[in-house]
Amino acid sequence: ARSFADIGDIIRGKDLYLGNPEEIKQRQQLDDKLKKIFAKIYNDVTTNGGSESSASALQERYKEDPNNNYFQLREDWWYANRQEIWKALTCHAKEGDTYFRPTCNGKERTKDFCRCNDDQVPTYFDYVPQYL
Repeated sequence: ARSFADIGDIIRGKDLYLGNPEEIKQRQQLDDKLKKIFAKIYNDVTTNGGSESSASALQERYKEDPNNNYFQLREDWWYANRQEIWKALTCHAKEGDTYFRPTCNGKERTKDFCRCNDDQVPTYFDYVPQYL
């Protein structure tokens, strides 16, 4: 099983769990696919990023990547989209569903759809113990 934080690590290219040899092979295939996806995003935002000045600013921001891993872009993408990923992961949660312990502002449980107010991702999901 993977946690929300694991998904973030995989997207950002920082997953440290290598697992068995089959897992390593699958992880490499996944990372290669993610690099291709982020290469397309990189090309899009650095050439079609709106104005010429914003494209040039993005080229400057993402220039230090000699191996084309797109780590900074991946980090930025995760930061911008993690909330939407959380919504997708909890889309089956129903109104009134809560998580098993208080989280929202440290005192309240998630009230609806396993989310805090304003659809915030519960922060403890970055640190949920895992069963390996």
